Amino acid sequence: MSRLGRITSETRAATRAFLRRRTAVFFTFLFPLLIVLIFGALVQTQPTGGGLFTEPPAYYVPGYLAVVVLFTPLSRVGSEVARHRDDRRFEKLATTPLSRAEWLLSQTLVNVAIIGVAAVLVLAVMVAVTGATVAPSPWLVPFLAIGVALFCGIGALLGSFTDSQDGVIAASNTLALPLLFLSETFVPPALLPEWFRPLIELSPLTYFSRGVRAVVTDPGAGVEGTVVAVWPAGPDPAANLAILSMLALVTFGLGALTLPRTD
Repeated sequence: MSRLGRITSETRAATRAFLRRRTAVFFTFLFPLLIVLIFGALVQTQPTGGGLFTEPPAYYVPGYLAVVVLFTPLSRVGSEVARHRDDRRFEKLATTPLSRAEWLLSQTLVNVAIIGVAAVLVLAVMVAVTGATVAPSPWLVPFLAIGVALFCGIGALLGSFTDSQDGVIAASNTLALPLLFLSETFVPPALLPEWFRPLIELSPLTYFSRGVRAVVTDPGAGVEGTVVAVWPAGPDPAANLAILSMLALVTFGLGALTLPRTD
């Protein structure tokens, strides 16, 4: 079987495995929508007031998308690696031509497809309940795909180094929650202490949120000036996508390299 055939076959198997887990399907699509409804419809933004949600609704587009781009790959891929290790499935895979990198690529493709659908739903609900002005852009596709690949690689690392599926969930939530709120998503840098702002550059999600905000928000919405960039990319989508791509290559490579070995 060719490499393309192996990847296609494993992708189909991973898709069927995901669809059989109805609880996972339910929460993959419901959780981000609940976040939009809670923060977008109930809390709402108050551009003229004080507090956390003081930016126009369009500012929070990357934050809502980050919920699925961040949480889903970390938990799904990490749990899948732990499940394969616990069930000794990697030993079976070792008897096939499928390499670890091909296996991880197949899992990534499934996540890209799932999260792509979830992202469309999130954007639709957000526009409906918040009235945010979102400018459709083809740039959003590579940002979503590469962002998912990056966190699939990190998820594979978590699955390889934690000792159980419960450990994966705990580790992924511990990592994802700080990143979600401290990567220029829901909390503008101006609200953070000045000494902490350079640390934002260490989060890979920062480059996702900056790039997405630059390409999907209306220039007239008044959100472009809220970005406080300390290091080189700023709000430039091409620069942020380049950084995100380099980080994705590194994490994907490390994730594939550290998958459990049985040979």
